[in-house]
Amino acid sequence: MIDAVLDDGTWCSWDRSTEPESVCTGSGRVGGRPIALVVSEFGVSGGSIGATAGARIVEAVRRATAERLPLLALPASGGTRMQEGTPAFLQMAAITAAVAEHRDAGLLYLVYLRHPTTGGVFASWGSLGDVTWAQPGALTGFLGPKVYAGIYGRQFPAGVQTAENLHRLGFVDDVVDHRRLGARVASVLAALDPAAAAVRHEAAGPLAAKVDDAWSAVAATRDRMRPGLTELETHLGAVRLAGDGPIRIALARFGGRPVVLAGQDRRIQSEGRSISADALRVARRGIALAVRWGLPLVTVVDTSGGELSRAAEESGLARQIAACTMELLSAATPTASVLLGQGTGGAALAMFPADRVIGAADGWLAPLPPEGASVIMHGDVGHAAEMARAQHVWVRELRRLGIVDEVVTTLDETVAAIDRWIATDPVADRSGRVRVGR
Repeated sequence: MIDAVLDDGTWCSWDRSTEPESVCTGSGRVGGRPIALVVSEFGVSGGSIGATAGARIVEAVRRATAERLPLLALPASGGTRMQEGTPAFLQMAAITAAVAEHRDAGLLYLVYLRHPTTGGVFASWGSLGDVTWAQPGALTGFLGPKVYAGIYGRQFPAGVQTAENLHRLGFVDDVVDHRRLGARVASVLAALDPAAAAVRHEAAGPLAAKVDDAWSAVAATRDRMRPGLTELETHLGAVRLAGDGPIRIALARFGGRPVVLAGQDRRIQSEGRSISADALRVARRGIALAVRWGLPLVTVVDTSGGELSRAAEESGLARQIAACTMELLSAATPTASVLLGQGTGGAALAMFPADRVIGAADGWLAPLPPEGASVIMHGDVGHAAEMARAQHVWVRELRRLGIVDEVVTTLDETVAAIDRWIATDPVADRSGRVRVGR
């Protein structure tokens, strides 16, 4: 596994003992950039963690922190070493504390869940990655199926404790063959490298339609063929970190600096996957990563609205909107938001406030779709156009009101506007993110 990840000939062991143990630690290079590794040896006691193995992991994580190295963990373990009992069990807390120190130092922590990863390892350092990948078909779960069957006298439900199921549920960011892992790690390290060159692909192309009022802007942004987050990511050569639903987070480069990009994907929403509580948790994760890594944050707003369903209510969508809005407003890092098209309701508001606000010329922001406002005010949807014009939703009006700072007509102009802002070396202005009521 080490050879599959690291550049040839770069591995340097940190382990002082040559006695076989369930974990090995050391450092090497991936894509020419240094990284520390913690690698389970499943062939030794099933990769279980006892006192010696736990101490080895803690020492390695602390060394990575002291040397300011990114860290890649590759667990394959049944969990706590039962032969050693509670003292071994408590190593999970010690390892977690060391990982927390590493993360608090603003350093990258990557996890690759191998087959199998269960028990205390999965419930501690295996589940704390800034980005988490998993081996195809890997058994990944809290309680191993053998123990479950022994305790309860029945088999654990099939298809639950798998890498693929955890990816579907959003707990694993991607399922990656080990032969591709080195390339994935290299792409993240390069994206975070302040000295790396920006890679821009073909011209991003047009964005906004020519419109003359708010209602025509609403109609234009509902065009299914309109470019959105995917086209922006492609143009930027962004490295996706998490989310394959209506909200994604990625690393991109603006103004010569790495930036966290958290955006709403209009196409996925048009296919019926509206912004849910889980999707907003992805956005909140992007905010947290930007703050912890000390990187600027760029959010992209383009939504027809949050999910409207019993599931949305019971999963706490409103609470997630509130939490996301609050965390964005209080983020101790420079922030910019791009109103790329539609901006409907709380799902839009949750990712809108920022130090710098850029809007597509036909973009709009409203508490409800105009049809919903029409129902409230007139009892029908027939006054939607009138409501759009009356509620000051259009970007041109928002610019006049001082809510939007800059209006753009193409994706290239959007990127250039953010480049200019980043190049000014902005500082966080949390008091300036609220544009009304001051």
